[in-house]
Parts: sequence; C-alpha cells; structure tokens
Amino acid sequence: MSYSFTRRVLLQAGAAATALCALGAAATAQDRIQLRMSTVATESDQRTVALEEAFGPGVAEFASYEPHYNGTLFRQATELDAIARGNLEMAITSAQELAEFFPEFSVFTAGYLHRDAAHQVAVFNDPLMDPFKQKVEDELGVKLLTVMYLGRRHVNLRTEEEVQTPEDLAGITLRMPGTEAWLFLGSALGANPVPMAFGEVYTGLQTGAIDGQDNPLPTVRDSRFYEVTKQIVLTSHLVDLNYLAISKATWDAMTPEQQEATQAAADAAAEVARNRQLALEDELADFFRAEGLSVYEPDVEAFRTHVQAAYLASEFANDWPEGIVDAVNAAGN
Repeated sequence: MSYSFTRRVLLQAGAAATALCALGAAATAQDRIQLRMSTVATESDQRTVALEEAFGPGVAEFASYEPHYNGTLFRQATELDAIARGNLEMAITSAQELAEFFPEFSVFTAGYLHRDAAHQVAVFNDPLMDPFKQKVEDELGVKLLTVMYLGRRHVNLRTEEEVQTPEDLAGITLRMPGTEAWLFLGSALGANPVPMAFGEVYTGLQTGAIDGQDNPLPTVRDSRFYEVTKQIVLTSHLVDLNYLAISKATWDAMTPEQQEATQAAADAAAEVARNRQLALEDELADFFRAEGLSVYEPDVEAFRTHVQAAYLASEFANDWPEGIVDAVNAAGN
C-alpha cells in the first residue's frame, strides 16, 4: 500500500492549500458558490437525474450546480485527486476509490456485505461511520454528504455458456474499474479481472477485448451494454453504493444555513434516486429478456461462500477495524 500512502501525503498538502483558499472564499460568502460535479455516469442515470431534479434546485438560492457527465471533466478515479487539489467541488465517488487512500474503506467493497439499499443508509448514518468520514475530511479534504444506491451488481457476459458457480467463470475476462479493491472482487468471483475505463467498456464488449462486465441492471440499460452481450447472471454479488462528495473547503466556506440546505438537498436527491433505482431493477429483467438476453439466477450461495472466504483470507481484512463487520451487520437492526 506504499503507493496509496505516498498519494495521501501529497494530497494532504493539496488539501491544506485548498483550505487556505476557503478563508478568502468565506469573506465573499454572499457570492454564488460554484458547484461543479464530475461523474462518469450518463445523463439518464437515476443518480444524476435525481441530482438535477432535487439537489440543484435545493441549493439554487446560493449556488450554481454544474454537472459534467461521462467523465468529460475528470476521468474515473481522478475526481478525489481533483477535489483535494482544489480543482473540483463535487463528485460521485465509491468505497473502492476511497480504499486507494484509506485501506479500511475496503470493508465497504466486500462482496455480500450490505444486505440491501435500506441497510446502506443505516450503515452510512450509524456512528460506526464517523471515524471513516472524519479521516476522509482531515486527510483528503473531502466531505461525504450522503450515500447513493447504485444497485445490485450482476455479471453481464457476451459469452453463451451458462454460469452457475464461480468455477464457471474461470478464464472469463471480466472488466472491472482499475482499483485494487475492484480487481480483487472480480478475482473473488472466480473470473480473470482486467482494468478498463468505463467509457471503453461498450467497445471492449463489442470487439471481444473483454468477455463481460459487472454493473447493476439500470447501468446495463443506460449504457446499452445489452446490445453487445448475450446473458446476465443475477449474482447480486455487491449491493453497490456511491458517496456524494463535496470539497471540505467549499463546505467550510458556506454559512450554517447553506450547509443545512446543501445537506438536505443531497439527502433528498439520494432518496429520489434510490427509489427509482429499486423500481427499475424490478422491471429490467423482463426488458433484457425481450431484447434477447438470457437472464437467470445462478447458485448464489455458492458465490457467497466463495467470495466471503476469499475476503476473509485476504490482506484486505487485515486493514479492517476490529469488530467492523459485526457493527455493519447490526446497523439498522
């Protein structure tokens, strides 16, 4: 993890410099605040639609919300760097990306950990998250505003052979985002994981550079991956989440009233997106079948046993705070 540590040290300096800029920004608190948001998601993604509908209007009295989609402003996995260096105000980030800076965040990337969307919210709002959030603020200059439900991730393949167990994924080249946590998950599923930027996935599937990818059903629909694949294996291996992140310097430059409005707008947008995403997941299996894909559930228990054993035997578990898995399991009960 020496790379992550070095990266953290460099970014701490950037975050400190950004914090100094906030002193000048506070002096002009009456000016409109620029909130540029960078994401690799599409304009039709339920998260980004909800942010435009609920977050933008919620902060409109004092801020200009400026979303940038499809990685056009900053490419995937560089947004946190940009915020820490004072070059960006907001991003949709992931536990996998945060684990590159803070290894303990890898617990939230583990397969078959979160039970469902409601459990994600309970965990995020539980005191168990406080030290995680505080560390991100103190060492990276990033504030995590809310948790956003991305969906249950499934394996989506261009191959035709039926998959029932992890052994059936042996030799399958599965695209994963290019972080250690993501690549480990792909390996734990039994596949051969390869890193690839999100914007390259469609072409990769189309040309056969990769055999498959994993994402929630709405993402498969929005990015039209179903056009270049033949089956969806409903592994539900990760109840995936994102965090809506904002520059801590930008947050600190806000008045208490502006902070309250920003937090409320973030939570409202997350709730809208969550409900829509859940509804879409219930509908899309039939949509993909109508498009000619085979959509079926494998031996999920075989996958769960294989994935959990891989995590418990890995170096990731060494970085997890003692008792954190039990605390996560107890959240919301």
